[in-house]
Amino acid sequence: MTDSAIGKETVAPFWTRVRTALGAWRPVGQERVPAYGQAAIARSIGIMPKLGVRIDEELALGWHRAADRKVLLSLLVIEMDWAADYFTAYGKAGTDECVRDIMMAIGQVLPREADCCLRLGRSTLVIVLPDLPALMARATAGKIAEAVRGLALPHKESHAGTVTLGMGLAVTNPRGSYDRKFFETAAEALKKAQRRGLGRLEAVDLRPAQERKHKAA
Repeated sequence: MTDSAIGKETVAPFWTRVRTALGAWRPVGQERVPAYGQAAIARSIGIMPKLGVRIDEELALGWHRAADRKVLLSLLVIEMDWAADYFTAYGKAGTDECVRDIMMAIGQVLPREADCCLRLGRSTLVIVLPDLPALMARATAGKIAEAVRGLALPHKESHAGTVTLGMGLAVTNPRGSYDRKFFETAAEALKKAQRRGLGRLEAVDLRPAQERKHKAA
């Protein structure tokens, strides 16, 4: 599994080779299971999947910064719709080029200079957004979708005819040590978004449940 990053002003991605964690867990006969689904499969058989090193660091750093400053943390997990079909139709080189174009487009619409888009596996993208209110995170997701639509990247296996993105958004008020379930929440939101159709966003706000738990403690 690899992760790479493109920031708002950076168009040349860099690559960090890390240990493969999920690639072997795609079940036979389920070619349409997206990359994040492999994490759920791994959990179901008692294996805790690992993210890329850079993504783990970015998530932990964003969490601790938000916790220290007592501000919100938003997380976007994004994936090309029908990614497995795209890979079958266009191959690894074509998929890499497409994802690179998507990341470059995303880099131009991120709200702050320090924000970056990280690649997870074949076609999943992760954006950590500390101190960004939920409404602004939703607005950022909208700008990302618009930017990718503007590219009009062909996808002959999709009903849309062009590449679209499914997105999962999780928002939390971090307290204490970094909770890795935060990423899983955003990944599950992505799964729900893609079940609803093409180019959808599903958002989960964890703050109400956190407040109830805090008051009950």
